[in-house]
Amino acid sequence: MRTALLVIDVQESFRQRPIWAAINNPGIVDRIDPLVEAARANGDLVAWIRHIEPGTGNVFDPALGFVEYLPGLKPAAGEPELLKTSHNAFTTTNLQQELTAQGVGRVVVTGIRTEQCCETTARVASDLGYETVFVTDATATNPIEHRDAPAGRDLAEILADPRTLGTAAIVERTEYALAGRFATVTDAASAVRDWRGAGA
Repeated sequence: MRTALLVIDVQESFRQRPIWAAINNPGIVDRIDPLVEAARANGDLVAWIRHIEPGTGNVFDPALGFVEYLPGLKPAAGEPELLKTSHNAFTTTNLQQELTAQGVGRVVVTGIRTEQCCETTARVASDLGYETVFVTDATATNPIEHRDAPAGRDLAEILADPRTLGTAAIVERTEYALAGRFATVTDAASAVRDWRGAGA
């Protein structure tokens, strides 16, 4: 069974937001790069997904020029590059058709943000019948404000609010929600070892 590594929204847009200063995994590229190399070495697919919001004037608007991969990530010739406008990587792209055409039955999920686009993609992938692997330390997220928090606060105010959900809690909740239901939860080093073992 062929595997696809999904690299979701690892793009400059996120670094343009003040909340990036509180990201839990600023070195995410260093976690994803070995996975990309392992997938390619095993003859598996690497699919690159970026989030866009055309016409909004925000950091996800392609017109502003921030919808680019973070430095260190570069698709190889022939690897699919998809632009999405939904949280998951399937609904507004042809990702499923691409995976079917490539004979993929297993997906490995990485990217930004852990509990949003990555978790949602993992859930949809599972529902579509893919064996799904979620590489938690090859994802990244930031603290989340309480739903009743006032708008427009700066980062210091957000972090000082005891109702703000920290990144450790977000990651823990995501792993609890996915493991044994929607995905196998693992770490990057283990996923690389699995790929190398599969190619041996």
